[in-house]
Amino acid sequence: MSGNEACAEGALVAGCKFFAGYPITPASEIGETLAKRILEVGG
Repeated sequence: MSGNEACAEGALVAGCKFFAGYPITPASEIGETLAKRILEVGG
């Protein structure tokens, strides 16, 4: 797991239900991970 993926997972564990962002490097993995996982946690 990368640091960006860990950041996204931490946000989900903390209760994040919405994410908006512009896909730029190096933070693109955060948005990609949230896009894949946010619906699984009720977002």
